[in-house]
Amino acid sequence: MSLDDHAEELASDLGVDKEEVKEKMATLLEYDVPVEEAKQNIRRTYGDDSPSGTETVPTKQLADVETTDGNVSTTVRVLSVGKRSIQYNDQEHVIFEGEIADETAKLSYTSWEDFDLEPGETVTIGNADIREWDGQPELNLGESTTIERADGTLEVPYEVGGDATLAELAPGDRGITVEVQVLEVERKIIDGRDGETEILSGVVGDDTMRLPFTDWEPRPELEPGNSVRIENVFVREFRGVPSVNVSEFSTAEGLPEPVAVQETAPRWSVRDAVESGGLFDVELVGSVVAIRDGSGLIERCPECGRVVQNGQCRSHGEVDGQDDLRTKAILDDGTGTVTVILDENLTAEVYGGDLADAREHARDAMDRGVVADAIRERVVGHEFRVRGSLSVDDFGANLEASEFEEHAVDPADRARELLAEAGE
Repeated sequence: MSLDDHAEELASDLGVDKEEVKEKMATLLEYDVPVEEAKQNIRRTYGDDSPSGTETVPTKQLADVETTDGNVSTTVRVLSVGKRSIQYNDQEHVIFEGEIADETAKLSYTSWEDFDLEPGETVTIGNADIREWDGQPELNLGESTTIERADGTLEVPYEVGGDATLAELAPGDRGITVEVQVLEVERKIIDGRDGETEILSGVVGDDTMRLPFTDWEPRPELEPGNSVRIENVFVREFRGVPSVNVSEFSTAEGLPEPVAVQETAPRWSVRDAVESGGLFDVELVGSVVAIRDGSGLIERCPECGRVVQNGQCRSHGEVDGQDDLRTKAILDDGTGTVTVILDENLTAEVYGGDLADAREHARDAMDRGVVADAIRERVVGHEFRVRGSLSVDDFGANLEASEFEEHAVDPADRARELLAEAGE
């Protein structure tokens, strides 16, 4: 049933303007309020507390639930329970979320009411609203939903509790528990929904991979070198990769033994890495075939850090730019290409001098372009091993490098690699 159909049915029942009802419903649905709860909310707005419908709610197993379903009832086992606050209609609302399962499938859920769900318990959920999340159906539990505890335990082929390794995380996961080592931490002040807010951002790792994290309520446990168990995190997408989010309802507890961290990054071909849509920590090997414009001695806006062109910042207009070093190298491994971006320190290494040396070089030549020319001579035509974070968008693939070093390979070893790839 479409939004238009829901609005027309409800407006007719209430005897009010359809477009007005449609606008109210659209606003609520934007904030993921279940359809039936949104309809009840609108009924109360017009002074009507009667039920929103009398249709029979079908009972389904999770594998049979579809995104086109309206409401369903089902018996499931609760795998995980997360908790966080969101804002809709300019009000803060606490929601509960996680995963449920039966013998046939596993699905996500969001509960707008506190049903006191516990991981591991078996419950019958009555009249849950179905919405689409990342192409899959998700159960939304609201005011019209009922929860009945079962006496027995439903056996399901899934782990209870929400424990996961970093490699198992995907954007949209909620109520997750991870055990990680904190590798990098930076304190930041951001313009949050309640004004200026201090957060922590950085990198965590385990023996499967490394991922970025954000702590919205800075905790002393999340310091570099600490190994911690963090319960009730949710996962968002950040530059094409999962990002661990620690909320005000998360808990962090130090671990007595250090969590082992994978020291090396997985090596991918450029094509496979780009097709993945983004990787936080990856190693690529290829030849630098060109240096792009915007490399060498550049100027950045002192306000936002964007590159300044002819004294103009796209956001702040005419500015007094600050000098910086950067390299944008095109790496080709035969399967595809990617732009590798080197920061000031890595650029200084390949250039063979620091920012002061680059300024002097440009001043003597009366041409800032000589710095990029020197970098071009040193790297184009050479093979490099690159490690960093890959992001992919409509403008192409870019890898922010953390390591960049020439890749020396014995010709005999290279011949064996090529023969192996050819299947000979």
